[in-house]
Amino acid sequence: MRIGILTLPLHTNYGGILQAYALQTVLERMGHEVVVIDTPNVKPMPSYLTLCKRFVKKALGQKVGVFAEHYHNTTYPIISQYTQPFIDKYIHRKVVNFPEELQESEFDAIVVGSDQIWRPKYYYSKVENAYLAFTEGWDIKRVAYAASFGTDEWEYTPEQTKTCGELLKKFDAVSVREESGVQLSKDYFGVNAKHVLDPTMLLDKEDYIHLIETAGTPKSKGTLLNYILDETTEKRALIEQIAKDKKLIPFRVNSKVEDRTAPLEERIQPPVEEWLRGFYDAEFVVTDSFHACVFSILFDKPFVVVGNKERGMARFKSLLKIFGLKDRLINCAEKNEYLNNNITINKNKLQEEKEISFKFLLGVL
Repeated sequence: MRIGILTLPLHTNYGGILQAYALQTVLERMGHEVVVIDTPNVKPMPSYLTLCKRFVKKALGQKVGVFAEHYHNTTYPIISQYTQPFIDKYIHRKVVNFPEELQESEFDAIVVGSDQIWRPKYYYSKVENAYLAFTEGWDIKRVAYAASFGTDEWEYTPEQTKTCGELLKKFDAVSVREESGVQLSKDYFGVNAKHVLDPTMLLDKEDYIHLIETAGTPKSKGTLLNYILDETTEKRALIEQIAKDKKLIPFRVNSKVEDRTAPLEERIQPPVEEWLRGFYDAEFVVTDSFHACVFSILFDKPFVVVGNKERGMARFKSLLKIFGLKDRLINCAEKNEYLNNNITINKNKLQEEKEISFKFLLGVL
């Protein structure tokens, strides 16, 4: 079967890259021909009128990037110089500016997911396209795999709720990544959704180790992995405290890629394989990232995660609940809970959840 995966655009986000890679790999191992639908990482230049409006806002003291598109287009090739090779090598992409450019004749099925593709403020196009609005009249299978709203709060307008609900009812099968997503789908769309694992958890640890070994990635420079997306003084203090208490050496595997005020050389994102190697080598992990929690579990590493409300809390709670690790979600004020190293990942539970997820995909495809 010819399958297109519709997910968030691939850029320098490790979790976003690896969830697309994992779902593609799983579907290919099932015997399908798969492409990931992606967009070019080039922003179109604004009109003269838009630039004039930005200049006015800038003059009024508002924080506006007048030439934001030009800045992105000139800096992105630099900051992605080590992550893009992984995408080019391992992910089979179909690159389009907008989903409307796709043709029915190219696909037998489109799988929507994973990641926060159903969060309106994250989806690059109109959110209705994340529900395959552009496939109106197509004779294809429509499947949602581990699609995520990112939050347990409803962020859709009444118009979006109505339209997306009508579109979702045309799907052959619907699954979501969070437990709360099951309830949101039912309450707002009138659709029964299956709760499944993030695609990255469908692969084995050995699959990721193979990527590390293939790239010849050197050993990490520490033993306490800190993968922090939103740095604060409190999080830095927490890392220092854990390092002191556990006599570990802190190290990080990400740059200041999202900080436009940082020097360009500090925004260059390390390779995907180096990020994976961090989990392989770590004795303990501190993070505020969902996918860092996932890979801590896959690599059977003790960890704590600091709640990241702005990026979505429901996904943390849902994942940790599955494996009985809810106590791993902390705030920076807590000083003792994280000292427990005796974290045991329930391998039987992981296998059970994988079987449920595989059964969903096999059943519909």
